[in-house]
Amino acid sequence: MTQILVKLFVKDYNDTEKSKVRTAYGVLASVVGIICNLILFGTKITVGLIINSISVMADAFNNLSDAASSIIGLVGIKLAERPADKEHPFGHGRFEYIAAFAVSFLILQVGFSCFKSAFTKILHPEEVGFSWILIGILGISVLIKLWLSLFNRTLGRRIHSNVMKATATDALGDVLITTTTIASVIIGKLTGYRVDGWMGAVVSVFVLLAGFNIARETLEPLLGEAVDRKVYEAITEMVEGYDGIIGSHDLIVHNYGPSHTMATIHAEIPNDANLEEAHETIDKIERDVLRELGIFLVIHMDPVEINDQEVVDKKKAVVQVVKELEPEAAIHDFRIVNGENSINLIFDLVVPFSYSERQEQELLFQIEEALKKIDERYRIVITIENSYIAE
Repeated sequence: MTQILVKLFVKDYNDTEKSKVRTAYGVLASVVGIICNLILFGTKITVGLIINSISVMADAFNNLSDAASSIIGLVGIKLAERPADKEHPFGHGRFEYIAAFAVSFLILQVGFSCFKSAFTKILHPEEVGFSWILIGILGISVLIKLWLSLFNRTLGRRIHSNVMKATATDALGDVLITTTTIASVIIGKLTGYRVDGWMGAVVSVFVLLAGFNIARETLEPLLGEAVDRKVYEAITEMVEGYDGIIGSHDLIVHNYGPSHTMATIHAEIPNDANLEEAHETIDKIERDVLRELGIFLVIHMDPVEINDQEVVDKKKAVVQVVKELEPEAAIHDFRIVNGENSINLIFDLVVPFSYSERQEQELLFQIEEALKKIDERYRIVITIENSYIAE
């Protein structure tokens, strides 16, 4: 069914790197979500009123919020498609995140309202009607939500959309919620215990958790996230794969929407390289990364000494010491300055974000002590940095 819908409504569905194709996927997911959730809302609110079940009605309003979420998502996707302009040179892709963040507040509101109603029914329990036909209807809604979850997850993976993946998780949570609702009705029928209010409270908690998780997942890219390791490896391997590039560091990625990404990186070149040829290589890398990865990359050239054997040997010794003390650390921008009675080793040291200031100072002390054992004339000048890669 998913593939049929994609083929029918998404033109050039295999070319997922195109902004218009990505938007078409988003519109399809939103429209399908709106239709399915409105059908489920109408069905469940009717069932809830007939059998006098707060948990069923809470579940129904959860579906209504899901439909509203899809509408907001649709608006966000259409706004995100707008091209860059004078005021927004990086495009409008973050509208998708803003829309998803607004959706999370709708879900949280529904969760609070449902919890309030459930608490009232816990204090004043009422009998819940029962019918196997109604149980069957709720069972069908479980199957629909399960399909919606798989549908959004498939599309989300295809276009690398965190919003769709969050929607898939939300739909899977709805499966659990409706299953809990069915359980409350059956328990009431078989045992006579009025657990509907308690089950409604459980449902509302799941709704609140879903809203909180969606808010968290959509807020993170707005605040700025660490570079995903797969993205880091794809960029660095591509940059370092060109002739004349001997290394790279300080990769920073800025996300302006799921299909709008900008990055900067320092590419190391031999210090005796022809500048015009090196510049031509850098320009080619930037064009190729944009074409193949869809990332607007800006590269800063860093000249590195490769012919002075003294510098090469001392750098190798420093790298060995650093790796022995902290395997996750790295150095770059290494240079030496010789004095009359001392040799200054100057470099940047990249340490994990988990390091405290005390750990940083301790590592600096250990590095200096280890290097002085090699040569007492060594004086260490280190600038500490943190990696921008997700740990």
